[in-house]
Amino acid sequence: MRVWFGGRADRLHRLGCSKSLFLLVMAGMAAAAAPASAQQTEGPADTGGGTIDLAPVQVQGAAPTGGVAIQSDRVDSPNQVPSLDKTGTPLSDIPGSVHVIPREVLTQQGDTMLRQGLYNAPGVNFGGQDSKGFYDHFEIRGLNAQIFSDGFSDGDQLGGISHSLNGVQSVEVLEGPGSALFGSGPPGGTINIVHFTPSDEFHYGGGLELGTDNSQTGTAYATGATNLPGLDFRIDATVAHADGFRDLESEDYELRPSFTWQLGDHTLDFSVDTRHIHETPDSYGIIYFQGQPLRNVPDTAKYSSPFATSAEDIFRPEIIDKWRINDSLTVNNRFSYLLRTLDTLGNGDSSSTKVTGTTVTGRQLRRQNDRDNSFDYQLEPVWKFATGPIGHTFLTGFEYQHQTISTDRTTADLPNIANAFAPVPPETTPSTLAFLCDATHSCDNDQLVADYTSLYATDQVDVTDKIKFRAGVRQDFWNTALTPLISVPGAFGTNGQPLLANKTQSRNDTPVSWNVGALYKVLPWASPYAGVSVSHLTNFNSENAQSSIGAPELARQYEGGIKFAFLDDTIVFNTDAFTVSRNNVAAATTISGIETVVFDSQKTKGLEGSLDTKITEQWHVLANATLQNAFITNNPQGVTSVGHHPQGVPTRMANLWTTYDFAIMGEPGFQVGAGLNYEDKTYSDITNQNSVPSYVIGNLEFGYQTPVWGAALNIKNVTDERYFVAANGAGGYVGNPLTAYVSAHFNY
Repeated sequence: MRVWFGGRADRLHRLGCSKSLFLLVMAGMAAAAAPASAQQTEGPADTGGGTIDLAPVQVQGAAPTGGVAIQSDRVDSPNQVPSLDKTGTPLSDIPGSVHVIPREVLTQQGDTMLRQGLYNAPGVNFGGQDSKGFYDHFEIRGLNAQIFSDGFSDGDQLGGISHSLNGVQSVEVLEGPGSALFGSGPPGGTINIVHFTPSDEFHYGGGLELGTDNSQTGTAYATGATNLPGLDFRIDATVAHADGFRDLESEDYELRPSFTWQLGDHTLDFSVDTRHIHETPDSYGIIYFQGQPLRNVPDTAKYSSPFATSAEDIFRPEIIDKWRINDSLTVNNRFSYLLRTLDTLGNGDSSSTKVTGTTVTGRQLRRQNDRDNSFDYQLEPVWKFATGPIGHTFLTGFEYQHQTISTDRTTADLPNIANAFAPVPPETTPSTLAFLCDATHSCDNDQLVADYTSLYATDQVDVTDKIKFRAGVRQDFWNTALTPLISVPGAFGTNGQPLLANKTQSRNDTPVSWNVGALYKVLPWASPYAGVSVSHLTNFNSENAQSSIGAPELARQYEGGIKFAFLDDTIVFNTDAFTVSRNNVAAATTISGIETVVFDSQKTKGLEGSLDTKITEQWHVLANATLQNAFITNNPQGVTSVGHHPQGVPTRMANLWTTYDFAIMGEPGFQVGAGLNYEDKTYSDITNQNSVPSYVIGNLEFGYQTPVWGAALNIKNVTDERYFVAANGAGGYVGNPLTAYVSAHFNY
């Protein structure tokens, strides 16, 4: 196994090598400053969420990176314990579909952003409802997914964050509704980012990557013990900047210090995520014409405003106290605060932007400023006990979240682009534009406040060594409130009342979410399972602020499958079938040329399969495939859309990644890798009038690794295919052409 620490980022420019190299110097300075008394024994592997105290999981081929034991390149190894489950249950005993993507796979593939690595889990695709082309938006099984960081949510459900892999140990994917554990969350599933925790053994390292479009990325880390007994530290940093394909310039500055302090029976974990992100929105992509993105234009054709920009700052401290009272009871106190500010100037994604003759008409520019404050406190006692011969891991919990969102938005009309086939956006500066707020110009100036109080419990039951049962329930108490600071002509709340300045509208909801499932190890190598889960979601977000005070969504999933594990788990093959329904869904559409939010119902039926196998000790194969049918079941405001597909949901998806380790002239450490990504066509909205075509792209990797340094070459889209990663309202987001990235790293 080999870990490539310091992988690829998506394109840079102005930063230059000096700032990237600064990170490497910083790592060396950390080494010089390390205490000589740093202990040389490695602590147990942390599950990432800090919710349980378990012995480290022994996974074949595990390799150390950054002084912390990590999992190998097995995604579906049955012995893995996902932290998002919160009960310490290995994958083999969970009656549901959960996948763990370890750091090693991500770095083999040259990934530095979350969106690049989720191909390794079945049923996940980029895009979907309210995706703006510059932050993370994912769908699982045709429905929106929620992203968590070490068990804490991202706050605003539709206002997204672009997640890097700075200090990330693994990515966990729970498919289907999960609010019995996680509270209000989209019904598609849960994506949990797990960060490295500090080690008491001193290590440091860094990496530098150069690539196509003048991209550069610098990474550095240091971890070890301090002079204070029981206190360990870790610091992760990333600096990246890119010119970007289609001139979509980006920057990312990150620093994440973290500490672990062992105080008797308490283990305290404290971390702070700080980020400054600059991205270039491209909401139009390539404009639709006759049902698909324009065919007779180059991939670099731009319809977005040349001064479109987005700046985002994130500050997220987290503190977790794991109190091990005895072998039967562990109490976890967890607190997170998230401050996120977003200032963006980007084009509206309404389907009213279109090609009329040869002219692009209906263009608009949105100016938006958001501020999100989220407090999240979780108290989770975990009990281990037996009733006769039956073993229980009983998770109980109390959670309180307080969230405030301020959002201010105005919209300006833009001049037409004279020639859609040779586009030149005529606007050169926003200073000449008139930003308006009325019925035909999307706008708001709103204050949103939400309080969520929850009581929940989940019981993982070992009926026998072969029979596993799980049941969970969550009682939520929600209060949401909307206070417009201005009166917008024609704006009404979901209750039909006009939205007037300084007149607060609020509502209370008390939904009950639950799940139940069972797994039977009928043979040593085959474990069928089945389950039902129900979840609820508040329509509370900055994107559809004026629809935020309405009845919550309801999602219900029925799932069944078989988990296969052959030859001492060297071959793991999982299959499952599912039906997920979703009611009272806020969906964006355009009616009479005006961007509108309608409430509909959706259903997805599908089949999934994933393969994780070591054909030999040197040859590893990961593969997954999804077949699903997502469709609208009800839409009172647009009955003609019933039976249509929701936005951004492909019918078929398949992904393959394989690596082979070898030696040259007796020198080990060489690796080659290859992969394929396939996605079926997707539609731009529930009218199904526009779509982006299906695609297949191939990727390659060549690498060499020693115990202390390594280098790699990653090539993406080796056949230089023209493809689109997502269908937005006005156009398709263009995927990167043939790109190459060279990286080098060191670890001490």
